Amino acid sequence: MTAPPTYDAPRTDATHEPETPERRADPRWARPGLLLLLAVTAALYLWDLGASGYANQFYSAAVQAGSESWKAFFFGSSDAANSITVDKPPAALWPMALSVRLFGLGAWQILVPEALMGVAAVGVLYATVRRRFGAGAGLLAGGALAITPVAALMFRFNNPDALLCLLMVCAIACVLRALEDARTKWLVLAGLCFGLAFLTKTLQAWLILPPLAVIYAVCAPTTVRKRIGQLLLAGLALLVSGGWWVALVELWPASSRPYIGGSQNNSFLELTFGYNGLGRINGNETGSVGGGGGGRGGGGGGGWGQTGIDRLFSSDMGGQISWLLPAAFVLLIAGLCVLWRARRATDALAAQQRNAFWVWGGALLMTFATFSFMSGIFHQYYNIALAPYIAALVGMGAALLWQRRQHVAATAVLAVTVAGTAVWSSVLLDRSPTWLPWLRWVVLVGGLLAAVALAAFGRGTSGAGRRLAVGAAGLGLATSLAGPLAYTLNTVTTPHTGSIITAGPSVSGGMGGPGGMGRPGGMGGPDGKPGGNGGPPGMPGGQGGQGGAPGRTGMPPRTGTGKTGMPPGMRTGERGAMRGGGGMGGLLNGSQVSTAVKQKLLADADQYTWVAASIGSQNAASYQLATGKPVMAIGGFNGSDPSPTLAQFKEYVKEGKIHYFLGGGMGGPGGNSGNSSKITAWVTKNYEKVTVGSTTLYDLTSPEK
Repeated sequence: MTAPPTYDAPRTDATHEPETPERRADPRWARPGLLLLLAVTAALYLWDLGASGYANQFYSAAVQAGSESWKAFFFGSSDAANSITVDKPPAALWPMALSVRLFGLGAWQILVPEALMGVAAVGVLYATVRRRFGAGAGLLAGGALAITPVAALMFRFNNPDALLCLLMVCAIACVLRALEDARTKWLVLAGLCFGLAFLTKTLQAWLILPPLAVIYAVCAPTTVRKRIGQLLLAGLALLVSGGWWVALVELWPASSRPYIGGSQNNSFLELTFGYNGLGRINGNETGSVGGGGGGRGGGGGGGWGQTGIDRLFSSDMGGQISWLLPAAFVLLIAGLCVLWRARRATDALAAQQRNAFWVWGGALLMTFATFSFMSGIFHQYYNIALAPYIAALVGMGAALLWQRRQHVAATAVLAVTVAGTAVWSSVLLDRSPTWLPWLRWVVLVGGLLAAVALAAFGRGTSGAGRRLAVGAAGLGLATSLAGPLAYTLNTVTTPHTGSIITAGPSVSGGMGGPGGMGRPGGMGGPDGKPGGNGGPPGMPGGQGGQGGAPGRTGMPPRTGTGKTGMPPGMRTGERGAMRGGGGMGGLLNGSQVSTAVKQKLLADADQYTWVAASIGSQNAASYQLATGKPVMAIGGFNGSDPSPTLAQFKEYVKEGKIHYFLGGGMGGPGGNSGNSSKITAWVTKNYEKVTVGSTTLYDLTSPEK
């Protein structure tokens, strides 16, 4: 299809030269619209942000440590005494740690940088889409990203995914600028973004590199030799910006730096290519919660759910990301068909629009395929990586077809897309049948009416016909976004804590609701109510569900009050995951720290390097955040890292560096076997147990039994 010379077709100036991205003039409402979009996004992401407290205490403890020690800041250590690092590189921790250094420790100080990253991602996406498709397309893309449920979830949380998403949007923006006129600086800047993204979440940052490199090599408006040279320079920028930290860590004497958490041989390269790399693809993740046995559980998904082309549409994943995913696929194909024959020499804007579809579409397809079939650890919140790609394609595709709506085919595709989105949204909403049951009918009926109206009146360009077309488009837009918007509003008004969190309400056949932890890929409760199923393989069964509801263990809801080591503002009924018994922490969430235990740990705390040691990072993090003092996380996140060894731990105790050992805690694989269990057995055999409330302590400075 080619566009007829209608009022809203691509314009030419007085010299009759084709419009280029630089020549595009925005309508008067564009800037106010952008400012409103950014203001609403900021309000959405900052609303009641402190309700989630320290969110994922695993990372919050590392932020606290980095605010106290520059060495801990550099390495991403779990504690200021630098016993072990988190199981990721530290770039995502740095903005939060700097915020805490400036403003003190608290929930807002940790989470506000994440929310601002979300606002920045929306702004960059708007600017990138607007440059080639106009302000309307930019606003639609930015708005779609802002209200994607999993994006709203993660831009209000302290996992590395917020910074990773922002850097991916910036990288694609730079690649698209480079594709306009083959300027080397933009490709080098893209390499810089990919390098920083590697320091955020290792190899996931490079997932979209292959399609982007191929697209540039084929489509850049310069000679083949120059394209290859530019790609090599961009690769060098990537290696320098992402490799300097790796080189320093690998060259640093192991005896004077923290142990590399998540690795089994104290090597960041092992962590990168094993536990956080290829292990995520094939499921062989040595040291993980499943112990590295790839292919567990059948169905091709191991212990992390069924894999396959429909994985991201399933009960656990669908409501997080897939609202507009079918529409993105349809509009990607439609956009490429419309622009297929565009020639760079005669229609620069159309050629750049086609490149944009290739780039955003390539990123979407690569990420979608990987997430659909990877057999290793896979959590619902990973899907934030798809959010900007989907949003961009929806904004670009809708704007392109709207400009060409005098063609029957363009109007028909728009109508089919709106109808399909309405039907799929109603399916997703029906998975939470007791939550806003009326909404699915409003979305379904409204969307189908909008589709019919678009098919009937969408070609109108003036007078009453135009008003009908605009009204039909408005109704279609509203019904398409109503479902994800409702999910997002539910998400931002609900506290989220722990390591595994989800957006929106509980769903039938899911994991027991946001923040609740059932078996990955397993079943939740009936009618979307919380489930009480067991955790991943190797973990103890049934530790609670959504909203603090008790699971099989019959535990009471968690009630953060600000007096248990949590920041002020924590509310009852927060969403946690996998807590251990007896007030102790679990693999996926921290513990409650009573005032009595806090005071006991703080007594003479300055005499010790670590006020306590505990199996697993989450449990240690709770006590560290409560006291502000270093707590050693034995075995790292899973309790399965060989750090410290029993001999090292005995030496620390002999030198008087550790005051207490916290008993009970984690029930993950590292807590029941291997190095961590040897330390536990040695402590319980040789030191007297002291119970403070529901917490068991062992005073490592008292005489042995």
